[in-house]
Amino acid sequence: MGKKILKFEYLLLFAVFTIATCGLVYELVAGTLASYLLGDSVKQFSFIIGVYLFSMGIGSYFSKFLTKNLLNTFVEIEILVGLIGGLSSVILFLLFESINSFQFILYFLVFVTGCLVGLEIPLLMNILKDKVEFKDLVSNVFTFDYIGALLASILFPLVLVPKLGIMGTSLFFGMINVSIAIALCYLLKNELKKVHLVRSKAILSFLILLAVFIFSDKILSYSEGKLYGENIVYTNTTPYQRIVLTHNKSDYRLYLNNNLQFSSTDEYRYHEALVHPALSMAKSVSNVLVLGGGDGLAVREILKYKEVQKVTLVDLDEGMTKMFKTNTILSGFNANSLNNPKVTVFNKDAYIWAKNCREKFDVVIIDFPDPSNYSLGKLYSLNFYATIQNLLNQDAVVVIQTTSPYFAPKSFWCINKTVMQVFPQIDAYHAYVPSFGEWGFTIAINGFGTTFNTVNRKVDALRFYNYQFDKFNYFSQDMISKDIEINRLDNQILVRYFDEEWGKLQ
Repeated sequence: MGKKILKFEYLLLFAVFTIATCGLVYELVAGTLASYLLGDSVKQFSFIIGVYLFSMGIGSYFSKFLTKNLLNTFVEIEILVGLIGGLSSVILFLLFESINSFQFILYFLVFVTGCLVGLEIPLLMNILKDKVEFKDLVSNVFTFDYIGALLASILFPLVLVPKLGIMGTSLFFGMINVSIAIALCYLLKNELKKVHLVRSKAILSFLILLAVFIFSDKILSYSEGKLYGENIVYTNTTPYQRIVLTHNKSDYRLYLNNNLQFSSTDEYRYHEALVHPALSMAKSVSNVLVLGGGDGLAVREILKYKEVQKVTLVDLDEGMTKMFKTNTILSGFNANSLNNPKVTVFNKDAYIWAKNCREKFDVVIIDFPDPSNYSLGKLYSLNFYATIQNLLNQDAVVVIQTTSPYFAPKSFWCINKTVMQVFPQIDAYHAYVPSFGEWGFTIAINGFGTTFNTVNRKVDALRFYNYQFDKFNYFSQDMISKDIEINRLDNQILVRYFDEEWGKLQ
């Protein structure tokens, strides 16, 4: 009898471990998917976590009203969690472009999943309370719960998303949830009522999830086709972002987490404006640093100058740089620049890499994504620009992509004002890129040995930039913003400006 009780306890404690692992995975899937589709990962994750924990509390509260057939109820909730949590990403991908109330559906699914997960732990404790001493029961349940949560948090970014993708991950863990229900139906068949009916529900649910999992790539392609409205020719999910390449007639477009990164028809305007002012002004261009720019398009422009001896590119996402090294379409766009022997690529966090670097550079090109969240906002902070100055030779030139001065003037001038606190010479300029509109840049010189109108070198056959810098640094009144704060690590005011300004356009 004692061995039977022990077996029963271990089975349910393993179920606790699975509940915690699967529950946290569903939460991470919802947060990641919301970040992909809605942007601002910090806000989305914060809201998702808050709603999920709140709903778990609601589920725990209502568990006290469940007093009959507790084991059956637990198994059926396990089936429901697997179905709803597993299918949640599929539902959200399919509905994103179809309905206006997407965020309501998102938080509703998170709420329902959280309520069901919140029901499970109290139910388990009620099932086991007459079989296990209370102190052992509480410690064992929460030990397995926390271990499962730790496992999920480690596996999700390192293994699950890169290997299975967002949709595949939720479906896979939905099947795990339902598999636990099926196992309990067989192993505890004498304790369960109407075991054949419950088992049938579990098996049917598993088959549904398995069928959707098998066709998940086609479902994802269909949903992304609706989302982008273009022919998708390449997709890749890295630990940091979802990468999608589309093709429409002669135009290729690259999207990162649903945000347009470049269009092949006009990216030359952006990259010529980003690179050539700095390379033409600098006293020397022997050693150039690129931060961000994992597509290699800025590096392509840098390598047009024969004086360049070395280019160091630092980009966090190895999946991005590898793709632009090996994919024939993409390496064609950057003229195979990332495979050039002059180029060294480091897949590191630029903030940490810059603090540890002891090398000095003649030009620094900073091509980070827009500051849509706090992890990116730190790369536009006063502290970061002071770190960059330590990497510069005398009279070195730094240029920073600075978002749109037309759509986001507060954000633009916030970056400009922050850079102004560090460098002795600073200016701002902008260029029109049809795919994005007016796009802005901040440029700084680490000394007084050159000026913004100096042209020390040129290359032929540029399609856009004409080396007349004063044609690019005039700003009309609707692109000016005053009374702007400096972006510091401890306030991250830039992220708030950016969210406020770009949020109005969504």
